[in-house]
Amino acid sequence: MQISAITIFCGSRPGNHPLYEAHAAALGKMMAEQKISLVYGGGNKGLMGAVANAAMDNGGKVIGVIPKILLEWEAQHEGITELRVVDDMHVRKRMLYELGDAAIVLAGGNGTLDELYEMVTWNNLKIHNKKIIILNTAGFYNNLIAHMDTMDREGFLYGNWRERIIVCETPEDAIGALV
Repeated sequence: MQISAITIFCGSRPGNHPLYEAHAAALGKMMAEQKISLVYGGGNKGLMGAVANAAMDNGGKVIGVIPKILLEWEAQHEGITELRVVDDMHVRKRMLYELGDAAIVLAGGNGTLDELYEMVTWNNLKIHNKKIIILNTAGFYNNLIAHMDTMDREGFLYGNWRERIIVCETPEDAIGALV
């Protein structure tokens, strides 16, 4: 499958480790250089801002999707190619899934995990079969990965989760797993 757009799920905060922001920016730059459109949550703060700014600074196409309720909270990005303002979070998530050919999940908080698990659930239910990549920057997702192994070992998952989610340590590996 040809990848023309990747949905990025990530935090609207930068986190405490400088590598989170560095990986987000590197990912945005690589996507722009490879003419892969960035689809993301539409914010201009944290990792969201870093990935979008890097893509834009390198001539990339960036589509943001933000619900009305988050316009001030996440400080919508005014300088991207296209900003779609939608009614609510459910519409946002669905549009993010539909616009991207695959997803890469960077460090983030509850919203990022919600998006990851909804996409994994939809993949499990065969609502889509898009690749899902976790970018495990600085071991950010190590505990989550261990927990998914526990859920699998204890018989709560349908199939091997590692067949649905690819774990990568660098932006280069994440892009390489998709293209």
